[in-house]
Amino acid sequence: MLTADQLRHAFPACPDAEDWALALQPALERYRINTPRRVAAFLAQTGHESGGFRRLEENLVYRTPARLMTIWPKRFPDIATAQPFVGDAERLANCVYANRMGNGDAASGDGYRFRGRGLIQLTGRSNYAQAGDALGLDLLAQPELLVSREAAALSAAWFWDCRGLNALADDETGDDDVEDFAEITRRINGGVVGLKERLEAYRQLLA
Repeated sequence: MLTADQLRHAFPACPDAEDWALALQPALERYRINTPRRVAAFLAQTGHESGGFRRLEENLVYRTPARLMTIWPKRFPDIATAQPFVGDAERLANCVYANRMGNGDAASGDGYRFRGRGLIQLTGRSNYAQAGDALGLDLLAQPELLVSREAAALSAAWFWDCRGLNALADDETGDDDVEDFAEITRRINGGVVGLKERLEAYRQLLA
């Protein structure tokens, strides 16, 4: 049984740890995230992705063209192309997420409507549709449901299950456990951003 103290131990800044423990428990049970290694890996990853269970929506407000050029170098190869999107989250999302992940073009508004939400930031019309079907939620009509604790927890556990991450968390063969955890990170994040911090949280939780 997940407790608020366990969350606070790894994520001291976690707000409303009691409420989060209650919201997470049904999601863990539903998707068989039910061993110490599975639970510790799941919480370490979701805790990092959400800034310690404090952020459930993608922040797309960037203050400088240089930052946009760093994150999306192909979209914004120079200051002139990046400047119109500085400080404008809706315009930016509609541009960078257009015609991807089941979204329509920039004019459709899908990019902003289906921007990253939840503990593992679900992004794109297709992902919202698949998660909604699996969870019995109309996320296409009400995408904002993913910022509730319960739906955020369930969608993250669904994503975890779809990517086969329980099996990686379970792996106790003679290979490198750090590499297994790095692969979990890649399947969630697309890279290994914050791997050191994720591993530290994992070890604290497992202990």
